Amino acid sequence: MNKSQLESAIAELKMDYVNLQGDIEKLESTGHNQSVEKAEARLATMEEKLAELNKQLSRFS
Repeated sequence: MNKSQLESAIAELKMDYVNLQGDIEKLESTGHNQSVEKAEARLATMEEKLAELNKQLSRFS
């Protein structure tokens, strides 16, 4: 990936992350605890991917 592609992938992943956080809040307020756990696991995976992409991006600086 080039720098532009990495920046784009990071921005997209951040948007997805924020949206998922909102979904989690809605699920928590309606008592869907099992779905919350799955969504939180997805957040953790997204955090790992973001860290990986940011590491790759730092190589361009």
